[in-house]
Amino acid sequence: MRNFKLTIWYCGSAYHGWQRQNNSLAVQQVFEKCLSDLLGAPTEVIGCSRTDAGVHAREYVLNFFTESTITCRGIVFGMNSRLPDDIGVKTCEEVPMDFHARFDCAGKEYEYIIHNSEYKNPFYMNTAYRSWFPIDEKKLDRAAKVFVGEHDFKSLCCADCDKENTVRTIYDFTVRREGDLVIFTVSGDGFLYNMVRIMVGTLLFVNEGKLAESDLAGVLESRDRTKAGRTVPPQGLYLNKVFYSHRQKEESLPQQAALT
Repeated sequence: MRNFKLTIWYCGSAYHGWQRQNNSLAVQQVFEKCLSDLLGAPTEVIGCSRTDAGVHAREYVLNFFTESTITCRGIVFGMNSRLPDDIGVKTCEEVPMDFHARFDCAGKEYEYIIHNSEYKNPFYMNTAYRSWFPIDEKKLDRAAKVFVGEHDFKSLCCADCDKENTVRTIYDFTVRREGDLVIFTVSGDGFLYNMVRIMVGTLLFVNEGKLAESDLAGVLESRDRTKAGRTVPPQGLYLNKVFYSHRQKEESLPQQAALT
């Protein structure tokens, strides 16, 4: 038996998230069908996390076990010739048998992209959220720092979240502008259901004057979902990086954040 670790990417517009569904098409079932065909045997994969319907991934990590003698090159080229155009394999490596894509994950980085313009751009229809309201990215970059550190994020996750432990550590949270795009980048040891989308929506409330910057600490302390902002749509969200060691995590962060 062998254990392979793959890094893939996908556009999530056509899928009901990563995880296999009984009544909706998900990335996992499409991937497993192609992999089983390539290996000539039913094969299940272990993913690093769930993603919501319509959410994208620039770097998603999975692993699977097989008795096949196939090479990594054979997996990459064989899968990319079978997968639909909106899913691709980036890298493949054989790893120790005890590697687990989900349980060994040390953290993740997400990006949320807003097309901040009064004018519709059809090329951002399924790849960014459009907001015409002018965004002060410098103000929101400053406000986002309230979320950095270890906090109870009960007020910033879906009201239906069933996790008993809602404490998470955010390593870094920045907001920057690139032309008409405003990009929110957040990394942490883990994220609750809809947490990134609600954090972004809460920062947009600050931008729109519905919350003050000074209110954010109280929103966290309240553990009350109704105190936070809206849940922004999924099409602007990207799983950007997945970390599998403390060193890898630190090397990906700004120097100041890595040293704190």
